[in-house]
Amino acid sequence: MDPLSALRDFTVRGELDKIVRVGDEFRFGSDYTFPCSAETAYRSKQGNLYTLETLVYYVKNHHIKHTEYLQSARTQRIPAVTLPDRKPLLEYLQGKVASTDAIEFVVPQNPKIPDIGVDAVDEYRPEDPTLLAIRDPPGSEDALDNSRVRGFDNVDYISMIRASERPLKDRESLLECKQRDFYSVLMASTRREEERHRLESHQRKDGLVAKSRLMGADERGLGFWKDGDELGYDGTPKPKMLLNRSKIGEGVPIILVPSAFQTLITIYNVKEFLEDGVFIPTDVKAKQMKGAKPDCVTVQKKFSRDRVVMAYEVRDKPSALKTEDWDRVVAVFVLGKEWQFKDWPFKDHVEIFNKIIGFYMRFEDDSVESAKIVKQWNVKIISISKNKRHQDRAAALEVWDRLEEFVRSRSHT
Repeated sequence: MDPLSALRDFTVRGELDKIVRVGDEFRFGSDYTFPCSAETAYRSKQGNLYTLETLVYYVKNHHIKHTEYLQSARTQRIPAVTLPDRKPLLEYLQGKVASTDAIEFVVPQNPKIPDIGVDAVDEYRPEDPTLLAIRDPPGSEDALDNSRVRGFDNVDYISMIRASERPLKDRESLLECKQRDFYSVLMASTRREEERHRLESHQRKDGLVAKSRLMGADERGLGFWKDGDELGYDGTPKPKMLLNRSKIGEGVPIILVPSAFQTLITIYNVKEFLEDGVFIPTDVKAKQMKGAKPDCVTVQKKFSRDRVVMAYEVRDKPSALKTEDWDRVVAVFVLGKEWQFKDWPFKDHVEIFNKIIGFYMRFEDDSVESAKIVKQWNVKIISISKNKRHQDRAAALEVWDRLEEFVRSRSHT
């Protein structure tokens, strides 16, 4: 019996505990013994034949999570079963399916073809059905020719050739390194990125406290400024750039976003979109942040890499705003639902979008019906692609341009 069939037989019977490794061999009770490195007939989707050692280790550990299984196999220095192969392989070994296309029982690479001569025709006639069809008398010239032709026709040369072939590389194996697992690299990189974001958040928070105090000082009255205005060493405009702030509350301006996940821009992904021009789906970003939803996020419009033009606070809880905080609200990303504006200190939509600029984010191929209500409001509709991430930056710049234009007009009214 071949190693794969023996392993399937013991798995179906629930006798995996009788498969014991002794040195470089696996002993299947007292029935069979195979080398650990023996190739089985089960071919991976990556093209290689799994060894008996790999299959035995997998079938005995299939119940654990794939990431834990990979780490354990790597520790034991045993090649692992890939994720796409796990389910079909287990179903075959447990007897849930009778066969699978992944199984390739090897045809002998050098099959011995009997040299049937005149004297051997009678000897092979009882066993060889191809010779039973020969009606020429033994020893005749026709019988000899027919036996040779039929004997060679019975050999499947295509199967012999395919059995000898071994794929060297495919598009999946080209992206992999043997004996390497990039899961730990990904986790380490993610942790470093999260730590960087935390440090930047603390730095921005400390800077904004000082900036808010400066902006609230009567003698300076610092307000919004345009790209190209001369900035001081600390990133704030020099005192000569004084603008009228009477129509905008003192302090850092506020942008409101919906708290619902069904909108494209939320407090989870607003920073990457406005600062970096990259749209990351909310559910993806929330998983990266491990569900730790921030109360407030600071976004910055930059004149260059190291020169900040303006900073904004982004919040998603309007009910937590104080009366004086509403004077600092300059923009809102709308959900397209009336209840978003419940208990807002304005009498109607006309007053809201006269004092606050509204943005509605949508995918460019969404139906017109999704924006039917929004089109009745005085808001700016910004469209992005579902798949073409390189177009996100243009959409983010459009938001900044319209926001700054609105702020300038509001500051001078």
